[in-house]
Amino acid sequence: MKSRLDHIVVAASRLEEGKQFIREMLDLDMPGGGKHDMMGTHNCVMALGEQTYLEVVAVNSQMSPPEYPRWFGLDDPYVRMALKQGPRLLTWAINTADLDALVKSSAIPLGYVREAQRDDLKWKVALSEDGHMPGAGFLPLCIQWQVASHPAGHMTDFGWRLESLNVYHNRKIWMEKMLESLGVRKEVGLVEIEDGHLSFMEAKLTRSGRTILLSSQP
Repeated sequence: MKSRLDHIVVAASRLEEGKQFIREMLDLDMPGGGKHDMMGTHNCVMALGEQTYLEVVAVNSQMSPPEYPRWFGLDDPYVRMALKQGPRLLTWAINTADLDALVKSSAIPLGYVREAQRDDLKWKVALSEDGHMPGAGFLPLCIQWQVASHPAGHMTDFGWRLESLNVYHNRKIWMEKMLESLGVRKEVGLVEIEDGHLSFMEAKLTRSGRTILLSSQP
């Protein structure tokens, strides 16, 4: 199954907080993305290359709550509490050519496949019944684009590039097996940490010799 890293996701309690976070980190104002009617969320997006991008997402308090839990675990009390401490790298996403087949072959349950749309963008996404992320977000959200070309090619590009995404986890062998079943073992770096230490992720972004790290830690 051919899959690849699609985008990284920064979450915030409010979208403006997420935009301010990126403003301080990258010295830029992220353009607005749009609203996700089926999830009661909205986002901002920017390209990190021709087929990779950065998404900042938050619950949209002006929209009606969805009939089911929001994606990215945004209804999870622990996630909400963590985001009150500030925006952070929450998870990442991969895209695949056949999401239904990937769901069947995955070594970890990915949930059900649902059609999604934002403006003229259409895609499929695998969602759990309770909204939780695979592997607590250290494993990716899985999607399949249903558009002629990757949406990153139509996003504002400020020149930042995703140099690497590393997951620091105390179950490295398990993570390797899960990522292999998703076809993306080589898309991220895995670093084993000792038990008793919290797992975390770091995305390294570079531009013109400058490097910044986006972390899942506060």
